[in-house]
Amino acid sequence: MPSPSLAFTHTVTERLLRYVVIDTQSDPNSPTCPSTAKQKDLGRVLAAELQAMGLADAHLDAHGYVYATIPANTDKRVPVICFCSHMDTAPDCTGANVKPQLVRNYQGADIVLPGDPSQVIRAADHPALKDQIGHDIITTDGTTLLGADNKAGIAEIMDAAHFLVNNPQVKHGTIKILFTPDEEVGRGVDKVDLKKLGADFGYTMDGETAGTVEDETFSADGASITITGVSAHPGFAKGKMEHAIKIAAEIVARLPKETCSPETTEGKEGFLHPVAISGALEQARLDFIVRDFTTEGLKQKEALLEDIVRGVMKDYPRSSYRMEIKEQYRNMKEVIDRHPEIVTYAEDAIRRAGLEPVRTSIRGGTDGSRLSFMGLPCPNIFAGEHAFHSRQEWVSVQDMEKAVQTIVHLAMIWEERA
Repeated sequence: MPSPSLAFTHTVTERLLRYVVIDTQSDPNSPTCPSTAKQKDLGRVLAAELQAMGLADAHLDAHGYVYATIPANTDKRVPVICFCSHMDTAPDCTGANVKPQLVRNYQGADIVLPGDPSQVIRAADHPALKDQIGHDIITTDGTTLLGADNKAGIAEIMDAAHFLVNNPQVKHGTIKILFTPDEEVGRGVDKVDLKKLGADFGYTMDGETAGTVEDETFSADGASITITGVSAHPGFAKGKMEHAIKIAAEIVARLPKETCSPETTEGKEGFLHPVAISGALEQARLDFIVRDFTTEGLKQKEALLEDIVRGVMKDYPRSSYRMEIKEQYRNMKEVIDRHPEIVTYAEDAIRRAGLEPVRTSIRGGTDGSRLSFMGLPCPNIFAGEHAFHSRQEWVSVQDMEKAVQTIVHLAMIWEERA
């Protein structure tokens, strides 16, 4: 079917520039939900803007989630679709005092960031820039991350909502909007109320290159190893002391050097990745994340880790260890493959927006991973964000506008085919 002609007047850029200056960095060490109260600062802004559009039920709840409904304007029985993005930015890089820059009509040169000229977005290091000639690129000044991960997604959903509300001739079923806190610290859907949300299918707007739709993520576990050594006075320790920190260091040293790590893998290869080490002489702890596209692959990597630990512990006969595995999320493809139309419709919407769709896998997870297993099948659509979690993060205005158009076309396709 040819792409329907829609007259878009985009607000997505203006929205992103407003949202990124609100600091919403999450904190993995905080037990609260949201992990940082400042995430609600953006939540309040978004809820108020949605209400101003006429979405009467828009609100921010006590846990930092924003919910809203665009009512159906068709007589057809259409599945309820949700569009979701996260409000927090990554703890990896500061998100305070963000100063966005707009590079108009990009022509392929390296982009020197004015707040810290040592930060250069080099075309050679960012191959996606070659597809951005003539586009307008938003960056930071080089002293912070940008927060396009995932405020680009939020701005796109908000712009699409604005369009649908102001163009009632565009027919669609009930559309739900969900903005979550704490995605970057792995707790993005801990307190989501799916009954209140009331959606049948969902889409996270949190992908990278324009045109991509992702129906597969890593499966993920966390592994922790607690080592109990043998303490003794260092002046009288010969033949007695078994140092827990040194045991932990040996375990890390014996991890594979050429495989099975983030820095040596790509594509469908998984990894074992130490993320924290702490402790003292008598007790130390190692924390790992374990990633693979299959549950069987996870188990193999966890068995490899325990084999390494056992091998090290043979040299420390009076010390002991305890290994714990905690499931984090599973590959959403297991769920999404039962509903192939979700991805097919997304690909059709991307085509109508004038792009060629590319189906890919995520070497990571999204809120959609867990939402899928909670009963809301939820693939991931591009938001245009690049180099996220870094001071060189950037996003294209034109890519964001294509994402907005994709959302609108997707709403229309679900209604047409109901």
